[in-house]
Amino acid sequence: MPDDTQDVISGGHLVAKALKAEGVDRIYTLCGGHIIDIYDGCVDEGIEVVDVRHEQVAAHAADGYARLTGKPGCAVVTAGPGTTDAVTGVANAFRAESPMLLIGGQGALTQHKMGSLQDLPHVDMMTPITKFAAAVPDTARAADMVSMAFRECYHGAPGPSFLEIPRDVLDAKVPVSKARVPQEGAYRASTRSAGDPEAIEKLADLLVHAEKPAILLGSQVWTTRGTEAAIELVRTLNIPAYMNGAGRGTLPPGDPHHFQLSRRYAFSNADVIVIVGTPFDFRMGYGKRLSPDATVVQIDLDYRTVGKNRDIDLGVVGDAGLVLKSVTEAASGRVNGGASKRKEWLDELRAAEQTALEKRLPSLKSDASPIHPYRLVSEINDFLTEDSIYIGDGGDIVTFSGQVVQPKSPGHWMDPGPLGTLGVGVPFVLAAKQARPDKEVVALFGDGAFSLTGWDFETLVRYNLPFVGIVGNNSSMNQIRYGQAQKYGLERERVGNTLGDVHYDKFAQMLGGYGEEVRDPADIGPALQRARESGKPSLINVWVDPDAYAPGTMNQTMYK
Repeated sequence: MPDDTQDVISGGHLVAKALKAEGVDRIYTLCGGHIIDIYDGCVDEGIEVVDVRHEQVAAHAADGYARLTGKPGCAVVTAGPGTTDAVTGVANAFRAESPMLLIGGQGALTQHKMGSLQDLPHVDMMTPITKFAAAVPDTARAADMVSMAFRECYHGAPGPSFLEIPRDVLDAKVPVSKARVPQEGAYRASTRSAGDPEAIEKLADLLVHAEKPAILLGSQVWTTRGTEAAIELVRTLNIPAYMNGAGRGTLPPGDPHHFQLSRRYAFSNADVIVIVGTPFDFRMGYGKRLSPDATVVQIDLDYRTVGKNRDIDLGVVGDAGLVLKSVTEAASGRVNGGASKRKEWLDELRAAEQTALEKRLPSLKSDASPIHPYRLVSEINDFLTEDSIYIGDGGDIVTFSGQVVQPKSPGHWMDPGPLGTLGVGVPFVLAAKQARPDKEVVALFGDGAFSLTGWDFETLVRYNLPFVGIVGNNSSMNQIRYGQAQKYGLERERVGNTLGDVHYDKFAQMLGGYGEEVRDPADIGPALQRARESGKPSLINVWVDPDAYAPGTMNQTMYK
């Protein structure tokens, strides 16, 4: 295959050059005849081609890779069902604000509207769930449009883009002189904005004079790599911090400003509440869970998110890290930043945390069998190290873990995000172990969630990517079962939500991994340790009580 030192170059090789310029070092894919010239280009450019068993896995892995590395992820799938299989992964990245590019194949332009193999209107389908969706009309434009798609990924809050490339456009060769190949660092501007200086000064003033402030550090704190700025602000101004999404781990457990269980109390009693990088969506009760008497400030990368669903007193559009850094600087020297007067407020919140902890302590230490989910997630929390990336993939069982599991470092928590997609676990493990091979990966699955993409456990074995996997197995889609019981009564609680008693430990063994079954809560910790020491992809199948429901499940408004 000719390269760019010769007269001509193919569309697939142009795509690979554009991926290389963007810093993409691997693509996730499931093969198809429409896209193989991209593979050939990737080989020449030194880009790893990671092949999976389902296109949804490829898209989720690209999403996960972006979250962990800060670089955009890339998935390449064939036309028709290849692209439609990847829709869920793209949609998840869209709601989670994750920058990734999905490249889909397409029938040849010469067969346009003739009914070619796997022909579908991919761009029309992808437009509502991407920041940019287009077809590449000409081979010479292939690299240019890949770079254009990546640029759009970072317009406002990050998100996915989609390109379809017709087969004849991809395979054709054009003179190198006619192809635009954007050079690394020469086609994208900085997107980091420190916010309106006047708004920064106003926010600093609000925090300095607040008696009971609280701050929620959301996913954009990690997206913008604003961890240090967030830590400096809460410590300098003595502000209690709550974390959600990828913002978890910004402060380590045990830090005097790290709070978790008292969030509702804080948001009901604070006089100033700062929401960073989190929309007023269902997770926030659409903003209704904040005290109506509080001064509410929202910081976000996307102007459209600020003030959506709830009025605010101040909105700041900008990079979370830069904004928080600027606020700290603006507040410095102003009567100790108001920090000294907030000791009683922090003590009040710590007492609320302790009360909440003591209420659930019996369940966290329960010796009951079947195992109480709180006991399982408590054991997992104790098992994590500073280097453990935690991944949650499930409904009710992961809702339990959200209240107990505390990552020890920033960037060490992964969940689907607000789309609530089940099945992200195995592809996120794949991405995490390839993006950060130095890190341990611990993943908790619901048995229903694992079933959706679990066959790619074989991909983890094939690529020799060890991780500690736990299936909280209650043979049910328990989050939905609870809602059905509440709406229709116990006699109809088991309609369409009951699964078989699957021994996932044996499934792991069958595919070449490590598997173990646990029925006694005392065996959880030792089993996790054996999985860690096995050096293999693992599944610890833990049978949990199907009649125990997470408070978050029981409080969902759809079941009221």
